[in-house]
Amino acid sequence: MSVLVTGAAGFIGFHVAKYLLDRGDEVIGIDSLNDYYDVNLKLSRLACLQEHPRFQFHKLDLADRQEILSLSDRIRSVKVIHLAAQVGVRYSLKNPYAYVDSNLEGFMNILESCRRWQVEHLVFASSSSVYGANTKMPFSVHDNVDHPLSFYAATKKANELMAHTYSHLYEMPITGLRFFTVYGPWGRPDMAMFLFTKAIFEDRPIDVFNYGKMRRDFTYIDDIVEGVVRVLDRVPESNSNWSGDRPDPATSKAPYRIYNIGNNQAVELGRFIEVLENCVGKKLQKNFLPLQLGDVLETYADIDDLERDVDFKPQISIEEGIPRFVEWYRNYYKL
Repeated sequence: MSVLVTGAAGFIGFHVAKYLLDRGDEVIGIDSLNDYYDVNLKLSRLACLQEHPRFQFHKLDLADRQEILSLSDRIRSVKVIHLAAQVGVRYSLKNPYAYVDSNLEGFMNILESCRRWQVEHLVFASSSSVYGANTKMPFSVHDNVDHPLSFYAATKKANELMAHTYSHLYEMPITGLRFFTVYGPWGRPDMAMFLFTKAIFEDRPIDVFNYGKMRRDFTYIDDIVEGVVRVLDRVPESNSNWSGDRPDPATSKAPYRIYNIGNNQAVELGRFIEVLENCVGKKLQKNFLPLQLGDVLETYADIDDLERDVDFKPQISIEEGIPRFVEWYRNYYKL
């Protein structure tokens, strides 16, 4: 099977592409290799993928309409996993236009390419950030999510609306996945796991927002990949019971689905740091700060639908996952 993976040099995209290659699929990878974070890390991931003969790579910016539509004329993909995006809540306060370019224009170009190819299934990355001001826990895909707290979250909510429209207009099978805080080897340097580990090895203080009282549904990368691929292999169908009188945001009369993909438990940031400290064998210097603009206090995924439909059951706790990341970090940076 030929699968297009956008963001193939990114954290999740790299792991998903590697999994698909290892199981025998052909993978077409796309990535802009931008400098939002260390390009060398992206190149190292890419080098691992390029060892596989069934992997081909195209460096391009998805916001470049002519380039992506030209590519869509030259290649043919049966299924698409769209993971490329401008990420980060705080960065969206500094450079919102980057999110328009990547998350809105880029996604529009992917939708048009999928329409041309008449793909069997498009799976795209949404985010737990779309829950915004929601406080009912755990977060459910069947609840309304119309109060985002960051522009990043707003673009991800927009992606869900854009995807549903294409699914409705063209009978295109599309599934959106709301990712909850993902961590693990080859992770992003702008995320807590990487930032805290780097700081503890360099004996530098780290900013800990909301005084460490935030709670996150930390999800290990291997669990995420397993869930993504299981969803990819299950093409959504229309929900014949869907009613416009009681609209369910997670399903549709179109072949469209939304799922949460997380660890199904909220862990306090302070506990996350404690496990890291025990793993490394020393204390992290902490600079406690109040909650930052755009942040939410807690994320906690209701994954009942995903468990029912694809038998997704996260297996890896932070007590197991954090040591795996630290081991990778030591090896990669030769500490």
